[in-house]
Amino acid sequence: MDGFAGEAEVTRRCGNHHPTVWGDHFLAYSHLSGANEWEKKQHEHLKEEVRKMLVMAPSKSLQNLDLINAIQCLGVAYHFEHEIEESLAFIYSCYDQLNGEADETDLHTVALRFRLLRQHGYYVSSDVFRKFTDDQGNYKKALVGDVQGLLSLYEATQFRVHSEEILGEAVNFTTTHLKLLLPTLSNSFAMKISNALKYPINCTMVTAATRKYISFYQEDKAHDDVLLNLAKLDYNILQKMYKTELCDITRWWKELDFTKALPFTRDRVVELYFWSLSVYFEPQYKVGRNILTKVLCFISIADDIYGTYGTIDELTLLTNAIERWNIDDISEKLPSYMKLYYLALLDVYSEIEKELAKENKSFQLNYSIAEMKKLIKAYFQEAKWYHGNNVPTMEQYVKNGIRSSTIPCLVTLSWLGIGNEATKEAHDWLASEPPILVASSIIARLSNDIVSHEREQEGGDISGVVCYMNEYGVTKEEAYMEIRKIMDNSWKDLNRECLKPIVIPRVLLMPVLNLARMSEFSYKDEDSYTFSKNNLKDIISERRNFKVSKKVE
Repeated sequence: MDGFAGEAEVTRRCGNHHPTVWGDHFLAYSHLSGANEWEKKQHEHLKEEVRKMLVMAPSKSLQNLDLINAIQCLGVAYHFEHEIEESLAFIYSCYDQLNGEADETDLHTVALRFRLLRQHGYYVSSDVFRKFTDDQGNYKKALVGDVQGLLSLYEATQFRVHSEEILGEAVNFTTTHLKLLLPTLSNSFAMKISNALKYPINCTMVTAATRKYISFYQEDKAHDDVLLNLAKLDYNILQKMYKTELCDITRWWKELDFTKALPFTRDRVVELYFWSLSVYFEPQYKVGRNILTKVLCFISIADDIYGTYGTIDELTLLTNAIERWNIDDISEKLPSYMKLYYLALLDVYSEIEKELAKENKSFQLNYSIAEMKKLIKAYFQEAKWYHGNNVPTMEQYVKNGIRSSTIPCLVTLSWLGIGNEATKEAHDWLASEPPILVASSIIARLSNDIVSHEREQEGGDISGVVCYMNEYGVTKEEAYMEIRKIMDNSWKDLNRECLKPIVIPRVLLMPVLNLARMSEFSYKDEDSYTFSKNNLKDIISERRNFKVSKKVE
């Protein structure tokens, strides 16, 4: 591609990215109003009915565990945080007693109890599963026909930490036998199992999982109509809110007109909003989603500038300019496309600062800017490796990849929209790159590398797969296998760091966990961000409303 007008022609690389698949679609929702009066009234009524169900369910019962699980999977747990926490705290207090009872031999009950407690940060021992193994430590053959038990154990294994061999064994056991059982199951149940095998609860985007689970729950003959209607109505109300938010963000993006000004970049504003939704989907995080999506747009452009389009001399100039972060000190040497980008980047941060000033949280912006500078330096390092024909060691690559994964930058940004919990002390802790942040970053970096490797290798790009193959002299398939082991260990680290006691409020840990989940989800089969016209388009498109019963229970 040629240089811009008035500049010397330069031979540049270009990703040849497909245009946006959405066009002006979301601008059509400018007049969309929120929930109507009937929806508001019905929503409150159904919430109170479900609250009563939670309070009335016997604390130690399977009924209570199944109810909490359904509420969480249906995406409405944020309305009942206090009740769920109270219930699980009680179950934790008598956990050993419950599992020690002679008749507690139901795999589904034991696995679900274990998983719900781990999911909420309670460390409970995996030794509870020893009763389901034989003298050689293998899971008993009698469990093979217990589909629900196998599924619950499989989901429980996703919360394992290091040195839990019994759960490592359970992964293989449950995966093998669930796959074998698929042809024998009803169509709806087989779809539910297949979905779980591909997208386990702990490793997928919450709102995408909610959509699927509502459909599965509806097919379950034992479903509760009140809970189902609440989930559908809540989902519909949130969809309206997301569409109006996307309308505003789309308008902002079109006004910038970067698609014409910077045609080498990926035009993915809708997909980036979807990433923001993965961090937090609840209504109170509207401002956070807005901030996160806008800065994500600039991160994506920087990725394209450093990853393909910019020359090493231009990248040096831009890196230095971003390090100075001063609108009055813009270098005349910057090419026009970089000036445009740089000025708009500073402008969007200036907007964010005004937003934060309303809540006396301006101090947080300095942390966000510092992380953006670190991200740009990491992109620059990758560019220097490429332009210098250097392949780093795996250790060097991963160390830089923690930052180039974008996770530290995105977590810091996401905290801008969370509230008063994001104190100076919390930000200092995050800036120290604690184990949970490192684990999430490695998952994001390497999951992207695996699906992008072949395409990037054609262009000579550096990735974790290339580094591993080069350093250890192995095949592509062997590198994939070893990298997946690294990711598996990172999930164990991540799970461990989410267990109590934790050093910062749990609400601040959730973006770290959710970004790892979104990375797993987004890079499951392909780079669904770059190639968003494939699977991701269908996932976003299917977010239509559910039909809610008008009958008031």
